[in-house]
Amino acid sequence: MGTQTRNILYIHGMGGGGDSRIPSILKEHINDVLDPSAGLRLEVVVRTYSFDPETAWGQISSWVEELHPVLIAGESLGALNAIKIRSLPHVLVSPSLNAPVYLGYFAPLAIVPGVTWLLDRIFKPKDGDRQKLHFTFRTLSKYRRLRREALSNTPRRGSTDTFFAFFGRRDHYRKSGIVSVRTYRRYFGETFAMYDGTHFMEEEFVLSMLIPKIVEMSKAL
Repeated sequence: MGTQTRNILYIHGMGGGGDSRIPSILKEHINDVLDPSAGLRLEVVVRTYSFDPETAWGQISSWVEELHPVLIAGESLGALNAIKIRSLPHVLVSPSLNAPVYLGYFAPLAIVPGVTWLLDRIFKPKDGDRQKLHFTFRTLSKYRRLRREALSNTPRRGSTDTFFAFFGRRDHYRKSGIVSVRTYRRYFGETFAMYDGTHFMEEEFVLSMLIPKIVEMSKAL
């Protein structure tokens, strides 16, 4: 019997990209837990997309059509774009459901001379295959719409898609509400688990929690 390959599309967070840490761990280890006799292989695909929500959605939509993924994974701010993708199961890591609200607040400030330069400098991504961040009024003002469109595809709004999320107990973004278990519960119910780590899921939890959940949901299709 031949081996069947199923694609997992991973939507990285703000400033992430093709060489982000969590999807790199997934790529390296996800097939270690599969039974070789099952004839199944999972291919994790992560690509760098634009910080502009409209441009990003065009890119991500084309990748969905190209790859025909069986599952969507979304991390941090990338969870919003992941949730927008309909009719597929979703696994979310530290979903920053309220981040677009904060980015929307920054939009008018970006009109002030020097603010865009300052934000670009403060939030400069790591070197490598990473999302280029440019905090202009035009880009930031689109994020609230992204949030509305994403949350329209939730169980609270009638979606029949499957969702599961992971939150870190020591996630510093929970203090500000950028990451909020309460907000997630309002739209998705009790479909989440906590891990004893930070916003940036540590490798031990990627291996012990995230990979088993992705494999479980992928094999159920």
